[in-house]
Amino acid sequence: MVQGGQAWARRRGFEILRVACHRAESREDGHGADGAPWLDSSAKIPSETTHESGMKIHEFQAKQLLHDFGVAVPRGFECTSVDDAVKAHNDLGTPVTVVKAQIHAGGRGKGGGVKVVKSADEARAAAEAILGMQLVTHQTGPEGQLVRRLWVEEGSDIASEYYIGIAIDREQQRPVMMASSEGGMEIEEVAAKSPEKILKAAFSPETGLAAADAKRLVEGIGIPADLVAQATDLLVTLAKAFCELDCSLAEINPLVTTKDGKVLALDAKINFDSNGLFRHPQVVALRDEHEEDPKEIEASKFDLSYIALDGNIGCMVNGAGLAMSTMDVIKLHGGEPANFLDVGGGATKENVKAAFKILLSDDKVSGVLVNIFGGIMHCDVIAEGVCAAVAEMELNVPLVVRLEGTNVEKGKQILKESNLPLIAADDLDDAAEKICRAIES
Repeated sequence: MVQGGQAWARRRGFEILRVACHRAESREDGHGADGAPWLDSSAKIPSETTHESGMKIHEFQAKQLLHDFGVAVPRGFECTSVDDAVKAHNDLGTPVTVVKAQIHAGGRGKGGGVKVVKSADEARAAAEAILGMQLVTHQTGPEGQLVRRLWVEEGSDIASEYYIGIAIDREQQRPVMMASSEGGMEIEEVAAKSPEKILKAAFSPETGLAAADAKRLVEGIGIPADLVAQATDLLVTLAKAFCELDCSLAEINPLVTTKDGKVLALDAKINFDSNGLFRHPQVVALRDEHEEDPKEIEASKFDLSYIALDGNIGCMVNGAGLAMSTMDVIKLHGGEPANFLDVGGGATKENVKAAFKILLSDDKVSGVLVNIFGGIMHCDVIAEGVCAAVAEMELNVPLVVRLEGTNVEKGKQILKESNLPLIAADDLDDAAEKICRAIES
């Protein structure tokens, strides 16, 4: 694969599998209490912290789930109107409250989506400013995200801030708990600038995070001695929630200690493994489709793996590996992929038709490349789906098709007899070159 291909699928949560962590020597035997390797600081962090995979939920929803497991979180209320926010401030009855925008993106504070208030009037002004704003952060892109709801919570008298997170270490095939004294910062930034400040411990999902390993992490990041027991319990509980809810990522950033001796999850972020959602209808009910790309929502209805990207060449491919290779070769020829779309091995004519319509519904798409290697997926099914979709839609962009594998001759014959204005390609390199040239002309 062309180096750099992974970067194109990072946006909107496509998971890239890569080596996550290095074994280090925090203990004499190099292993944690459950026999899992004890991981000390290194610049490597699990991929889910940078490639946010699976279903996402809002901060307030994550806090409610963690609270149900016994994690301490500040009291708060979900609000969808300015009056709700004012009432929440009054009901909390604390000298300070925090009005926080709820969108599926980090960096809300820097974008003006988090405000500390000390009166009902200030709460009203903050809610009026945040609700309905197009909040732009480093994770939303320049278009930003519309704020439809708020979380108003009690203020905390913070003494210190820390980072706690769990993701999957693909190398060891188990979760890894990460902890850092640099709370409030992006963990990727800490890994790049101060890797020695990140401590890690892998654990078994069957036995959970051992209390001894949790205590070692807590002490390692400098939590005060009188709060070590409280923080240790929180880490063990977070690990339990991660495994029982089939999470792909769980972050508390920051985890704070307060001046009155509490350890709180001041912010929380949880992503879920989509493959495990069938076990958790209560989690599926938390899905907010306003926060998702409409094309991705439509694709999910047909069991299509679709992720929107920033380019202008629509891609329809079968198989994740082939899809990644296709994007790599498009990039090699000077093009930019507009999406990742894997129709899978068992797609029907209707699924392929839906996939093609999703591609053409993207205004940025100025050309489409269909690259199919038929194994389980038959080339004639792809051809029939493409023909059916084009028959219902006006095709006003170049279409390059490369078919190979099962029923390839039958598929090519269907396309030929359709009289569609398509460009046939012999192989992937030829297809990528032709679609890039067609767009340029």
